[in-house]
Amino acid sequence: MSTVSTSLSALCTDFYVNHRMGLTLDLPSHRESVLDLFGRLRKEMPELDRFRRYSGELALESPEIGGRYAWVALQRTSVRSGWVNPDELVAPYRLHRMLLENAPYFLSITPLDVESIELIFGFDLDVPGNRNEIVFDALLAGSPFAEVVEQDREHLSDVQPFLVMSLDEGERTQASVEVKTRGGSREGPGGELRDPLSVYLTVRRNGPFRDLKELPDVLAMLAGHAERMVEDRMIPSILMPLHARIVSG
Repeated sequence: MSTVSTSLSALCTDFYVNHRMGLTLDLPSHRESVLDLFGRLRKEMPELDRFRRYSGELALESPEIGGRYAWVALQRTSVRSGWVNPDELVAPYRLHRMLLENAPYFLSITPLDVESIELIFGFDLDVPGNRNEIVFDALLAGSPFAEVVEQDREHLSDVQPFLVMSLDEGERTQASVEVKTRGGSREGPGGELRDPLSVYLTVRRNGPFRDLKELPDVLAMLAGHAERMVEDRMIPSILMPLHARIVSG
C-alpha cells in the first residue's frame, strides 16, 4: 500500500493518516521552543504556513486544496501530525518522520518521557439516516451478538464496535479498530449536520524507549502493520460492508 488504494475514494468521504507521540510530562510552553520547531518544519515543508492557536493546542497547518491538507499540533502531553486525503502515503510518512526527528530536540523530550507512538488510519463516511442501524446491519447482523436485539420492538441507540489486539507477545505493540457513530443520526437538533461516521485503525507501540533514534524505525514498523491491516481487513471487512449498506439505503 505504498500508494493510497484508489478504492478508498469510492468507499469513504475522507481518508487521513495521523501520528501521535504521547508524553508523560507536559511540553514546555515558552515561545522560543515552539516557534523554532515550527520554523524548522516550515523550512522543510513550506506549505505549512498557518500558525494557529486553539483551546489547549498550538497548530501549524497547510491551506486546504481540493480537500487535501496537512497539520502539526502540540498539546499538553502529546505531539501530533496528520495528512488528510493524501494522494500517496509517502507524504504523510515524511511529515510524521520529520516531526519525530525534530520535536524531541526543540521541545526537550527525552526517551524516558515518551509514553507511546501511534499511527492512525482514519476513514470518514457521510451517512444519511440512522448510523447505528447502518453499523449494526453491516457489521453485526447475523452474528450471535445481534440476537440480543429484538429489532421489531427495540431501538438501537448506540452501536460503536471497538476491538483491541496485541501484535506481539509482550503486548507492547497493539492495534485497535473503532467505529464511531457520533449520536447515530446525520442531523442533530434543529437540522444541523453532525460529524460523519468514522472508522479508525490505530496501531500503537508502548514504551519504554531507550533512544530517540529508534522512533523513526518504530514509525516504519507501525506503518507496515497498518498498511497490511487496511488492505487485508479494514477495506474488505469493514469499509466495503458499510459502503454497501449505505448505498442500499
